[in-house]
Amino acid sequence: MTNTSKLHTMTTTGDLPYNNKAITPWFSPLTPDAVPIDTPGFWAILQGQTLLLATSGGSPELPHGQLPAGCLPEAEPVGIGLWQGEPLRAARIAVDNAPPPGFEVLPFFGPDLRLDERLATLAGRASQILHWERRNRFCSVCGGETSRIRNTWGKRCTLCKEIHFPHIHPCVIVLVKRGDEVLLIRKAGAVPGRFSPIAGFVDFGESLEECVQREVREEAGLNITNIRYLGSQNWPFPSQQMIGFLADYVDGEPTPDGVEVIETHWLKGDAIPATSGGSRSIARWMIETYAIQV
Repeated sequence: MTNTSKLHTMTTTGDLPYNNKAITPWFSPLTPDAVPIDTPGFWAILQGQTLLLATSGGSPELPHGQLPAGCLPEAEPVGIGLWQGEPLRAARIAVDNAPPPGFEVLPFFGPDLRLDERLATLAGRASQILHWERRNRFCSVCGGETSRIRNTWGKRCTLCKEIHFPHIHPCVIVLVKRGDEVLLIRKAGAVPGRFSPIAGFVDFGESLEECVQREVREEAGLNITNIRYLGSQNWPFPSQQMIGFLADYVDGEPTPDGVEVIETHWLKGDAIPATSGGSRSIARWMIETYAIQV
C-alpha cells in the first residue's frame, strides 16, 4: 500500500479542509458592506485555482497593504471578512497575468500540497464567493442588473425586484462496502489508476438517501442497503456541499455505465492507490477511515 495522507487522523468531517473550522481562529466572515472600505488589509488574489502569495519575507503569506503592482483584477475586489483582525479582500486576476517580483502562486486544489490547509481553505472560500459574484451580476429572471442586499450575500434585481441568494449544490458521495472490500470507480476523464467513491448531484424531489440509491444503480448497477450518514464537506469547486454516506452491498454485478464511469472495482485497503479520492477531500477521508484503516 502506498502512502496515505493525515486525513484519517481527523475524527469527523468537520475537521476537513475547506470547511469553516480550518480557518476559524484567523478568519471572521463579513459581508462586503461590513468590511471597512478605507482600511488597508490582506488580499486573497486568485489566479485560476492558485493563490498569489508574497515571498519576500521568507515563508509565503497573503499580500498586505496595497494591491500588488501589476495585478489587474478581472472585476471589482470584494471584501469577504477579517483576516487576523484586518480587512480581507478577494480578487481574481487573469491566468496570463505574471506574478510580480517577490510573489508566487500555489495551487489550492489538486495533488500539490505545498499550500497549507489554512490558506487553501481561505482560497477556496474566496473562490466560491467570487464565483457567486461573477455569475450573479444580472438577474436570471429578466436580465436586469442586480444590486447587493445589505448585510447578506443576496442580490436584488433593480428591474423586476427578484431576490437571489448564493446557490450551494448538494452532492452525495457514497462508499459501498462488501465485507472487507469497497467499491471504487474511475470517472471519465480521470487518470488511469485514480479511483473514487460514487458521487452525484441531488435531483428534483429526492431525499439524500434516494439520491444515494439512484447514483449507485446508475453508475455501477448495484443495489444497496443500510445507508448511513458520515459527514459533509464544503467543496468550493465551484460551489458544492459534499454529503458523505456509507452503504452495504445487496446484489448486482459492478457494471460501469460507459459514459460517466469507465471502471468499477471492488478493492481492499492494501490495494487502493494513495491518489484515490483526491487529496484533502471527503472522498479520501472516507477511503482512509472505512477502507484503509479498518
